[in-house]
Amino acid sequence: MKKVVLVFPGQGSQSVGMGKEVYNNFSYVREFYDKASEIVGFDIKKLIFEGSEDELKDTVNSQPSIFLTSVVMLEVFKREGEGKFEIIASAGHSLGEYSALYSAEVFSFEDGVKIVRKRGEIMGGADPDGKGGMAAVIGLEIEKIKQVCEELTNQGKYVEPVNYNSPDQIVISGYKEAIKEASEKLKSLGAKRVIELAVSGAFHSKMMEQPAKEFRKFLESFDIHPPKITVFSNYNALPYPTNREGILETMEKQMYSPVLWIDIVKNINSLKPDLIIEIGPGQVLKGLIKKITSDVEVENFSLDLFSKT
Repeated sequence: MKKVVLVFPGQGSQSVGMGKEVYNNFSYVREFYDKASEIVGFDIKKLIFEGSEDELKDTVNSQPSIFLTSVVMLEVFKREGEGKFEIIASAGHSLGEYSALYSAEVFSFEDGVKIVRKRGEIMGGADPDGKGGMAAVIGLEIEKIKQVCEELTNQGKYVEPVNYNSPDQIVISGYKEAIKEASEKLKSLGAKRVIELAVSGAFHSKMMEQPAKEFRKFLESFDIHPPKITVFSNYNALPYPTNREGILETMEKQMYSPVLWIDIVKNINSLKPDLIIEIGPGQVLKGLIKKITSDVEVENFSLDLFSKT
Protein backbone atom coordinates (compact mmCIF):
# COMPACT_ATOMS: atom_id res chain seq x y z
CA MET A 1 0.00 0.00 0.00
CA LYS A 2 1.15 3.51 -0.78
CA LYS A 3 1.49 5.85 2.19
CA VAL A 4 -0.37 9.04 1.30
CA VAL A 5 -0.97 12.47 2.81
CA LEU A 6 -4.18 14.20 1.74
CA VAL A 7 -4.37 17.96 1.22
CA PHE A 8 -7.59 19.94 0.78
CA PRO A 9 -8.03 23.29 -0.99
CA GLY A 10 -9.75 26.38 0.35
CA GLN A 11 -11.82 29.28 -0.90
CA GLY A 12 -11.04 30.38 -4.44
CA SER A 13 -10.81 26.81 -5.77
CA GLN A 14 -14.57 26.61 -6.41
CA SER A 15 -16.09 26.39 -9.89
CA VAL A 16 -19.59 25.72 -11.18
CA GLY A 17 -19.96 22.00 -11.91
CA MET A 18 -17.22 20.87 -9.50
CA GLY A 19 -17.66 17.28 -8.36
CA LYS A 20 -20.25 16.42 -11.01
CA GLU A 21 -18.22 13.50 -12.39
CA VAL A 22 -18.14 11.95 -8.91
CA TYR A 23 -21.87 12.57 -8.42
CA ASN A 24 -22.68 10.95 -11.78
CA ASN A 25 -20.46 7.90 -11.22
CA PHE A 26 -21.04 6.97 -7.57
CA SER A 27 -24.61 6.82 -6.30
CA TYR A 28 -23.49 6.50 -2.67
CA VAL A 29 -22.30 10.15 -2.60
CA ARG A 30 -25.77 11.50 -3.35
CA GLU A 31 -26.93 11.23 0.25
CA PHE A 32 -24.19 13.73 1.20
CA TYR A 33 -25.73 16.32 -1.14
CA ASP A 34 -29.21 15.62 0.27
CA LYS A 35 -28.03 15.93 3.88
CA ALA A 36 -26.09 19.12 3.15
CA SER A 37 -29.12 20.70 1.41
CA GLU A 38 -31.27 19.88 4.42
CA ILE A 39 -28.77 21.55 6.76
CA VAL A 40 -28.18 24.76 4.76
CA GLY A 41 -31.86 25.10 3.85
CA PHE A 42 -31.58 25.17 0.05
CA ASP A 43 -30.61 22.86 -2.83
CA ILE A 44 -26.83 23.10 -2.58
CA LYS A 45 -26.37 20.57 -5.40
CA LYS A 46 -28.22 22.92 -7.76
CA LEU A 47 -26.05 25.84 -6.64
CA ILE A 48 -22.84 23.84 -7.23
CA PHE A 49 -23.84 22.27 -10.55
CA GLU A 50 -26.05 24.98 -12.10
CA GLY A 51 -25.55 28.21 -10.12
CA SER A 52 -23.67 31.32 -11.19
CA GLU A 53 -19.99 31.93 -10.42
CA ASP A 54 -21.00 35.01 -8.39
CA GLU A 55 -23.37 33.02 -6.19
CA LEU A 56 -20.82 30.29 -5.68
CA LYS A 57 -17.95 32.61 -4.75
CA ASP A 58 -20.02 34.34 -2.04
CA THR A 59 -18.21 33.28 1.17
CA VAL A 60 -21.36 31.99 2.85
CA ASN A 61 -21.99 29.65 -0.12
CA SER A 62 -18.47 28.78 -1.21
CA GLN A 63 -17.35 27.41 2.15
CA PRO A 64 -20.02 24.67 2.52
CA SER A 65 -19.89 23.99 -1.24
CA ILE A 66 -16.14 23.39 -1.28
CA PHE A 67 -16.35 21.35 1.94
CA LEU A 68 -19.12 19.17 0.46
CA THR A 69 -17.24 18.64 -2.82
CA SER A 70 -14.04 17.74 -0.96
CA VAL A 71 -15.90 15.31 1.32
CA VAL A 72 -17.58 13.40 -1.51
CA MET A 73 -14.24 13.10 -3.33
CA LEU A 74 -12.68 11.88 -0.08
CA GLU A 75 -15.42 9.26 0.37
CA VAL A 76 -14.85 7.99 -3.17
CA PHE A 77 -11.09 7.96 -2.60
CA LYS A 78 -11.44 5.92 0.61
CA ARG A 79 -13.90 3.39 -0.84
CA GLU A 80 -12.46 2.95 -4.32
CA GLY A 81 -8.87 3.10 -3.08
CA GLU A 82 -9.35 0.66 -0.22
CA GLY A 83 -6.35 -1.66 0.07
CA LYS A 84 -4.29 0.56 -2.27
CA PHE A 85 -3.59 3.59 -0.09
CA GLU A 86 -2.84 4.17 3.58
CA ILE A 87 -3.73 7.70 4.71
CA ILE A 88 -1.09 8.76 7.24
CA ALA A 89 -1.86 12.48 7.60
CA SER A 90 -3.84 15.37 6.17
CA ALA A 91 -3.79 19.15 5.92
CA GLY A 92 -5.92 21.82 4.32
CA HIS A 93 -5.37 25.38 3.15
CA SER A 94 -7.56 27.81 5.14
CA LEU A 95 -11.13 26.47 4.73
CA GLY A 96 -9.57 23.18 3.56
CA GLU A 97 -8.42 22.55 7.14
CA TYR A 98 -12.04 21.64 7.94
CA SER A 99 -12.06 18.95 5.24
CA ALA A 100 -8.79 17.68 6.75
CA LEU A 101 -10.38 17.58 10.21
CA TYR A 102 -13.33 15.65 8.78
CA SER A 103 -10.88 13.18 7.16
CA ALA A 104 -9.48 12.55 10.66
CA GLU A 105 -13.02 12.05 12.08
CA VAL A 106 -12.80 15.05 14.42
CA PHE A 107 -16.48 15.76 13.69
CA SER A 108 -19.31 14.21 11.69
CA PHE A 109 -20.24 15.25 8.17
CA GLU A 110 -23.46 16.90 9.37
CA ASP A 111 -21.60 18.88 12.02
CA GLY A 112 -18.90 19.78 9.48
CA VAL A 113 -21.50 21.35 7.16
CA LYS A 114 -22.96 23.36 10.07
CA ILE A 115 -19.50 24.48 11.17
CA VAL A 116 -18.28 25.65 7.75
CA ARG A 117 -21.63 27.29 6.97
CA LYS A 118 -21.36 29.31 10.19
CA ARG A 119 -17.70 30.05 9.51
CA GLY A 120 -18.69 31.41 6.09
CA GLU A 121 -21.47 33.54 7.60
CA ILE A 122 -19.15 34.99 10.26
CA MET A 123 -16.29 35.67 7.84
CA GLY A 124 -18.61 37.03 5.14
CA GLY A 125 -20.19 39.46 7.61
CA ALA A 126 -17.07 40.37 9.58
CA ASP A 127 -16.35 43.57 7.65
CA PRO A 128 -19.70 45.24 6.75
CA ASP A 129 -17.96 48.54 5.95
CA GLY A 130 -15.60 46.86 3.48
CA LYS A 131 -12.45 48.31 5.07
CA GLY A 132 -10.32 45.16 4.81
CA GLY A 133 -8.90 43.19 1.92
CA MET A 134 -6.15 40.87 0.73
CA ALA A 135 -3.58 40.80 -2.08
CA ALA A 136 -1.19 38.17 -3.43
CA VAL A 137 2.44 39.22 -3.82
CA ILE A 138 4.26 37.29 -6.55
CA GLY A 139 8.02 36.96 -6.91
CA LEU A 140 9.46 38.84 -3.94
CA GLU A 141 11.48 37.63 -0.94
CA ILE A 142 9.48 37.00 2.21
CA GLU A 143 11.74 39.22 4.36
CA LYS A 144 11.14 42.26 2.13
CA ILE A 145 7.38 41.74 2.31
CA LYS A 146 7.52 41.44 6.10
CA GLN A 147 9.62 44.60 6.36
CA VAL A 148 7.24 46.72 4.25
CA CYS A 149 4.20 45.48 6.19
CA GLU A 150 5.91 46.12 9.52
CA GLU A 151 6.87 49.69 8.55
CA LEU A 152 3.30 50.52 7.46
CA THR A 153 1.74 48.88 10.53
CA ASN A 154 4.08 50.92 12.78
CA GLN A 155 2.66 54.03 11.06
CA GLY A 156 -0.87 52.94 12.00
CA LYS A 157 -1.59 51.48 8.53
CA TYR A 158 -2.24 47.85 9.45
CA VAL A 159 -1.21 45.18 6.91
CA GLU A 160 0.57 41.85 7.43
CA PRO A 161 1.66 38.74 5.50
CA VAL A 162 -0.93 36.03 6.18
CA ASN A 163 -0.70 33.20 3.63
CA TYR A 164 2.80 31.81 3.14
CA ASN A 165 1.73 29.83 0.07
CA SER A 166 5.11 29.21 -1.57
CA PRO A 167 8.51 30.92 -1.63
CA ASP A 168 7.33 33.21 -4.44
CA GLN A 169 3.68 33.71 -3.47
CA ILE A 170 2.76 35.46 -0.20
CA VAL A 171 -0.68 36.92 0.54
CA ILE A 172 -0.97 40.12 2.58
CA SER A 173 -4.07 41.13 4.52
CA GLY A 174 -5.25 44.28 6.33
CA TYR A 175 -6.84 47.65 5.60
CA LYS A 176 -7.40 48.30 1.89
CA GLU A 177 -5.59 51.64 1.97
CA ALA A 178 -2.57 50.02 3.63
CA ILE A 179 -2.61 47.20 1.07
CA LYS A 180 -2.66 49.74 -1.75
CA GLU A 181 0.36 51.56 -0.30
CA ALA A 182 2.16 48.27 0.40
CA SER A 183 1.52 47.13 -3.18
CA GLU A 184 3.29 50.17 -4.63
CA LYS A 185 6.28 49.75 -2.29
CA LEU A 186 6.51 46.01 -2.99
CA LYS A 187 6.45 46.55 -6.76
CA SER A 188 9.21 49.15 -6.43
CA LEU A 189 11.26 46.54 -4.55
CA GLY A 190 10.91 44.04 -7.40
CA ALA A 191 7.65 42.14 -6.90
CA LYS A 192 6.61 40.72 -10.27
CA ARG A 193 2.92 41.28 -9.53
CA VAL A 194 0.62 42.25 -6.68
CA ILE A 195 -2.90 40.95 -7.29
CA GLU A 196 -5.87 42.19 -5.27
CA LEU A 197 -8.01 39.23 -4.18
CA ALA A 198 -11.80 39.16 -4.52
CA VAL A 199 -12.58 38.58 -0.83
CA SER A 200 -14.97 40.28 1.58
CA GLY A 201 -12.51 40.99 4.38
CA ALA A 202 -9.00 40.84 5.80
CA PHE A 203 -9.04 37.08 6.39
CA HIS A 204 -6.37 35.36 8.52
CA SER A 205 -5.37 38.71 10.01
CA LYS A 206 -5.79 40.27 13.46
CA MET A 207 -8.90 41.99 12.08
CA MET A 208 -10.62 38.58 12.39
CA GLU A 209 -9.91 38.18 16.12
CA GLN A 210 -13.38 39.26 17.31
CA PRO A 211 -15.24 37.15 14.69
CA ALA A 212 -13.07 34.19 15.76
CA LYS A 213 -14.30 34.57 19.34
CA GLU A 214 -17.91 34.39 18.08
CA PHE A 215 -16.98 31.29 16.07
CA ARG A 216 -15.41 29.66 19.14
CA LYS A 217 -18.67 30.10 21.10
CA PHE A 218 -20.56 28.41 18.25
CA LEU A 219 -18.09 25.48 18.24
CA GLU A 220 -18.66 24.76 21.94
CA SER A 221 -21.91 22.87 21.27
CA PHE A 222 -20.40 20.23 18.95
CA ASP A 223 -19.06 16.75 19.60
CA ILE A 224 -15.33 16.99 18.94
CA HIS A 225 -13.11 13.90 18.84
CA PRO A 226 -9.32 13.42 18.85
CA PRO A 227 -7.94 13.20 15.28
CA LYS A 228 -7.48 9.59 14.10
CA ILE A 229 -4.60 10.66 11.85
CA THR A 230 -2.17 13.59 12.06
CA VAL A 231 -3.75 16.87 10.88
CA PHE A 232 -1.32 19.75 10.39
CA SER A 233 -2.70 23.09 11.56
CA ASN A 234 -2.48 26.26 9.46
CA TYR A 235 -1.62 28.54 12.34
CA ASN A 236 1.51 26.77 13.65
CA ALA A 237 2.12 24.03 11.02
CA LEU A 238 2.12 21.43 13.83
CA PRO A 239 -0.16 18.44 14.37
CA TYR A 240 -3.54 19.28 15.90
CA PRO A 241 -3.83 18.67 19.65
CA THR A 242 -5.76 15.60 20.78
CA ASN A 243 -7.75 17.20 23.63
CA ARG A 244 -11.07 19.01 23.06
CA GLU A 245 -9.94 22.41 24.40
CA GLY A 246 -6.76 22.31 22.34
CA ILE A 247 -8.70 21.44 19.17
CA LEU A 248 -11.24 24.24 19.71
CA GLU A 249 -8.49 26.76 20.47
CA THR A 250 -6.65 25.79 17.28
CA MET A 251 -9.85 26.14 15.21
CA GLU A 252 -10.41 29.60 16.71
CA LYS A 253 -6.83 30.77 16.13
CA GLN A 254 -6.91 29.49 12.56
CA MET A 255 -9.38 32.24 11.63
CA TYR A 256 -7.09 35.15 12.58
CA SER A 257 -3.61 33.62 12.17
CA PRO A 258 -1.41 33.28 9.07
CA VAL A 259 -1.56 30.10 6.96
CA LEU A 260 1.93 28.60 7.22
CA TRP A 261 1.62 26.45 4.11
CA ILE A 262 5.36 26.33 3.33
CA ASP A 263 6.10 24.94 6.81
CA ILE A 264 3.18 22.50 6.59
CA VAL A 265 4.55 21.04 3.35
CA LYS A 266 8.01 20.69 4.93
CA ASN A 267 6.46 18.86 7.90
CA ILE A 268 4.50 16.60 5.54
CA ASN A 269 7.78 15.84 3.77
CA SER A 270 9.34 14.73 7.04
CA LEU A 271 6.78 11.87 7.18
CA LYS A 272 8.26 10.56 3.91
CA PRO A 273 4.95 9.75 2.20
CA ASP A 274 4.92 7.95 -1.14
CA LEU A 275 2.39 10.43 -2.47
CA ILE A 276 0.53 13.66 -1.64
CA ILE A 277 -2.97 13.77 -3.09
CA GLU A 278 -5.01 16.96 -3.43
CA ILE A 279 -8.65 16.11 -2.72
CA GLY A 280 -11.19 18.72 -3.78
CA PRO A 281 -11.88 21.13 -6.62
CA GLY A 282 -9.04 22.72 -8.60
CA GLN A 283 -5.30 22.13 -8.65
CA VAL A 284 -3.98 25.10 -6.67
CA LEU A 285 -2.25 23.13 -3.91
CA LYS A 286 -0.48 20.78 -6.30
CA GLY A 287 1.13 23.81 -7.97
CA LEU A 288 2.13 25.38 -4.65
CA ILE A 289 3.59 22.14 -3.27
CA LYS A 290 5.72 21.65 -6.38
CA LYS A 291 7.22 25.11 -5.78
CA ILE A 292 8.07 24.18 -2.18
CA THR A 293 9.50 20.67 -2.65
CA SER A 294 10.48 18.21 -5.36
CA ASP A 295 11.00 15.38 -2.85
CA VAL A 296 7.53 13.86 -3.08
CA GLU A 297 5.11 13.07 -5.90
CA VAL A 298 1.89 15.12 -5.92
CA GLU A 299 -1.34 14.08 -7.66
CA ASN A 300 -4.82 15.55 -7.92
CA PHE A 301 -7.86 13.45 -7.13
CA SER A 302 -9.18 11.81 -10.29
CA LEU A 303 -10.89 8.54 -11.15
CA ASP A 304 -7.67 7.56 -12.96
CA LEU A 305 -5.90 7.30 -9.58
CA PHE A 306 -7.46 3.94 -8.90
CA SER A 307 -6.36 2.37 -12.17
CA LYS A 308 -2.76 3.58 -11.69
CA THR A 309 -2.17 1.54 -8.55
